[in-house]
Amino acid sequence: MLSVVVDVGGTNIRLAVLDVVTGEISKVREYPCAQFITLDAALAQYFVTLPDPVSHLCIGIACQVEQDLVQMTNLNWKFSKQALQHKLSLKTLHVINDYTAISLAVPFVEDNQKIQIGTGTEVKEGVKAVFGPGTGLGVSHLIKHAGKWISLDGEGGHTSFAPNTSQQADVLLLLQGQFGHVSNERLMSGQGLVNIYHALCRLAGKQPEYFEAAQISEAALNSECELATQTLNLFCEALGSFAGNLALSLDCKGGVYIAGGIIPRFVDFFKNSEFRPYFEAKGRLSHYLKGIPTYLITHPNPGLLGASVYLQQELA
Repeated sequence: MLSVVVDVGGTNIRLAVLDVVTGEISKVREYPCAQFITLDAALAQYFVTLPDPVSHLCIGIACQVEQDLVQMTNLNWKFSKQALQHKLSLKTLHVINDYTAISLAVPFVEDNQKIQIGTGTEVKEGVKAVFGPGTGLGVSHLIKHAGKWISLDGEGGHTSFAPNTSQQADVLLLLQGQFGHVSNERLMSGQGLVNIYHALCRLAGKQPEYFEAAQISEAALNSECELATQTLNLFCEALGSFAGNLALSLDCKGGVYIAGGIIPRFVDFFKNSEFRPYFEAKGRLSHYLKGIPTYLITHPNPGLLGASVYLQQELA
């Protein structure tokens, strides 16, 4: 009987078989979520490729997971935990938030699987914050208790965006007219890049040329569009301020870790951006932030790694 771990994002689903004794994962597969109408259809397609039945399953998924009915925020997938367990004939089913999984991966990420941005020294067992712009904006914190790492779930991506420059304030006012409440996710996600760019175009009195995040970042990196460059700059500034808020909220001397699929596309730009200065720009507490390190996670599958850590702990 096999144990399987799954990482479900708003765009892709990743699956792997876990050896609960060694922690090794194998048979890693990735599918576009749009390829399937339901989650169980994606699971069924993967299960038929395996040599034995699956008895234990851990799913990290990008939404709230407290109730039996799980409904994704950025994807039209929903399911009942009880019904899914029965349909797949599972002995155990664990459904956790995707950033619970990603945060649990952090202590086990090797030095060559992360890039430090700026200064600061990690306190190894100190509180850690993890966030990541992707389809949405996931957020979690991590604490060490009784010899185990425990993830503190939350929906920090939906907290209110707070501007720190006049340009950011102008963008906020335009987005408030469009959305009402403007969460951090409205700026710090793939769609956030589009929202920022279109707002800057309106402020400049120009028609937008781009309608996808990849187009905007490519135009910025190739110096093809000044407004695209401003978009990427503002995006990095906002990420820095947001990361600093997370660090202050729970005394994150263990570091602040950035995951998600967007920033790895422009690592050099990000390292040279205003991310770290805005991270530290907290007035009377700036000296405090200088000592806290920030890292970009480059591990290829942190969600699968963290789901594996969770399932191993549950089956121990």
